[in-house]
Amino acid sequence: MKNKLILVFALTLLISTTGNAQDCNCESNFEWIKKTFEENDAGFQYIIDSKGKQAYDIHNALSFEKIKSAKTSIECTTLLYEWLTFFRKGHIGIERLTYGEVNNQQTNNQSTLNTDNWETIDIDIEKFSNYLDGKKEADFEGIWETQLYTIAIKKEGDNYIGFIVESENKLWKKGEVKLKIIREGENLKSIFYMGNRSVNENNNAVEFIGTNHLQIGNINLKRLRPQLPVDLSAENYFKIIFAANPYAEEIDSTTLLLRIPSFKNSKALIDSVIFANKEKILRTKNLIIDIRNNGGGSDTNFSEIIPFLYTNPIRTVGVAYLSTKQNNQRWLDLLNGVYGDLHDSDKKWVKTAYDKLEAHLGEFVDINSKVISVKELDTIYVYPKNIGIIINGENASTTEQFLLAAKQSKKVKLFGTTTSGALDISNLHFIESPCKEFKLWYGLSKSHRIPNMTIDDKGIHPDYYIDKTIPSHKWVDFVKEVLNKW
Repeated sequence: MKNKLILVFALTLLISTTGNAQDCNCESNFEWIKKTFEENDAGFQYIIDSKGKQAYDIHNALSFEKIKSAKTSIECTTLLYEWLTFFRKGHIGIERLTYGEVNNQQTNNQSTLNTDNWETIDIDIEKFSNYLDGKKEADFEGIWETQLYTIAIKKEGDNYIGFIVESENKLWKKGEVKLKIIREGENLKSIFYMGNRSVNENNNAVEFIGTNHLQIGNINLKRLRPQLPVDLSAENYFKIIFAANPYAEEIDSTTLLLRIPSFKNSKALIDSVIFANKEKILRTKNLIIDIRNNGGGSDTNFSEIIPFLYTNPIRTVGVAYLSTKQNNQRWLDLLNGVYGDLHDSDKKWVKTAYDKLEAHLGEFVDINSKVISVKELDTIYVYPKNIGIIINGENASTTEQFLLAAKQSKKVKLFGTTTSGALDISNLHFIESPCKEFKLWYGLSKSHRIPNMTIDDKGIHPDYYIDKTIPSHKWVDFVKEVLNKW
């Protein structure tokens, strides 16, 4: 999840509201967000101590100058989020709740956008299609489809330009430029205009997946013309990446693939896949766990994977919660059934936590008695003998917590690229602004790993870095080959 105005790597999402009506403009929303974050976010003071008060003051002054000039709610949201990124890139967020007015300006850019001068391409699609069918080499040129659009991409000099052939989105017309791929030295820069014509811009984020799929940032395009042979490895890749639910399958006689797309999938769903394939896992030499793009969820959801990885006691460092009246209200709401009924045993635990927090307002409080927990199991399985976990930059929160546990096993190696880095400040909480225009997301807890082993904005590094010479759809094959050599 990068480059989004709301970053959700939540362990628990709980709603709160506060305050009375106020002047609803970007400046007043900024002052509310700033005060709320300063008083309640578990990571605020840590960053001030790390970066310094002077750096924070300068950041505030620069942000406020921009915010004063915000003309739309969309622009305001972007600037408020930019202010938040001073602290970290994960477990924070601003969500725009309404399409109301800010500074008396219309905020729905879809209704006010002037497209009269939008860049267009006038081309005979039939002739272009015939040209494509005669090409001997496959490149970005072609006719592609993605969700609501059919897009033709044509080479112009060293660059490529994509324009609308057909659109189900009424805001887009035939011939209008939808994307650009720009070569800058050895790198490729992409510009993709979203449905509302906002700009999604990425550096070095253009990649062929096989011959018939093109990845531009987070956008996938499938080739329609020219028609090229199907690349089975690419099709398997899309099965993996776009899987909504976990699954397991044999790759060959020595290797089993376990795909976990999200730890937000229900525990019952994840566990059912693991239990159904337990015997296969325990008789197969190599296990590949593909968690690419898994942004987190709940820690309990990976508990049944741990026994297959286990070789020695697993140490987990706990967290402390920042006690404030606002933060503690969520525990009281839990106790009062605002978010559903609790079992009596859970009510007792929540009541104890609430009382402990209330007794130490303004302090960080250890809810659990032990800062360090140690998990010991009775069984170490012979198989799987080798375990490769595939990771990338979209892994965060609970997924990174899983990796910290998995890395303690002698069987496990991580393959891929560095994870996102959103774990030290955790347990997301959100609160609505007094004007009900925005929802602010911030963290309630801080890890005891700080400052000696921080993950935020750094991520967890792979043991085997998979470089760009190995395309994304070949990663599983690469890991399989490495594991088979052990």
